[in-house]
Amino acid sequence: MTRYVLRRLAQGAVVLWAAFTVTFAILYLLPSDPVELMASGGGEQSVVDPALLAELRAEHGLDRPPLAQYLHALGGAARLDFGRSYQSDAPATSLILDVLPQTLQLTVAGLALSVLLGVGLAVASTYPRTRWLRHALAALPPLGVSLPVFWVGLMLVQVFSFQWRLFPAIGNDGLASLVLPAVALALPTSASIAQLLARSLRQTLAEPYIETARAKGAGRARVHFRHALRNASIPALTVLGVSVGQLLSGAVVTETVFSRVGLGRLTISAVNSQDIPVVMAVVVFSALVFVVVALAVDLLYPLVDPRISLRRAPVAA
Repeated sequence: MTRYVLRRLAQGAVVLWAAFTVTFAILYLLPSDPVELMASGGGEQSVVDPALLAELRAEHGLDRPPLAQYLHALGGAARLDFGRSYQSDAPATSLILDVLPQTLQLTVAGLALSVLLGVGLAVASTYPRTRWLRHALAALPPLGVSLPVFWVGLMLVQVFSFQWRLFPAIGNDGLASLVLPAVALALPTSASIAQLLARSLRQTLAEPYIETARAKGAGRARVHFRHALRNASIPALTVLGVSVGQLLSGAVVTETVFSRVGLGRLTISAVNSQDIPVVMAVVVFSALVFVVVALAVDLLYPLVDPRISLRRAPVAA
């Protein structure tokens, strides 16, 4: 177990390094000049004092060779120091920490709704005895997957904010302002979970041990929830781990639609202004979330299904 965790942590370190390196290369190869954007304040000013540009490049280390810039940035990232923002001159790490609670609040709410809706819809589409009802409910997840997050958000604002005036349309003020963004973020993810879990449930319910449980007198609810649901949840658990990253990326769109202060809006602002330290910090943080969640999901597998062991990798067929 310990060796497995250490090996996964080493793999995670490689993932973080790769994410950092690829992002640095992409930002370095962009045709626009971050120093000119910084000097012009992100506006359309065409003439900037060359002396000011040279001073800014020297101040932020952009006058060094690319390899020297990369090694300096990599050493700082290893200490969680990504430099100072080109636009606000604040440390990039502190900018993320300032808005992170709002994004985490939205992501956790979206994740909880995704699990509740996804599991509920999967069970509802496999439990009823009526065939047409099962088929009707099973058709909902593909529809939910196809809905764009921004469109769902706009429809929710139109109906629940402008027409019925139940929830605020924008802002971060209180729990009520979290409802619509969380629902918009959760619907596509919950549809993915429901689609996969329902398929896995149907396959599990056709297994011989399910027939054995029924023959021993187990009721319909006991078979469905005690025997089938637990064994069918492994694929859905994998998707749930990936969904955390999708929820973080979806927060970019959701926070824009609902004008929420958070990591998503900070990312858009940093990309538009080519604020390299902030972009690098956001990318590394996102990669870190993927690594941690993937490891947590792997550690949950043996708890859900004791037949799964982390000591030895499965032998390929």
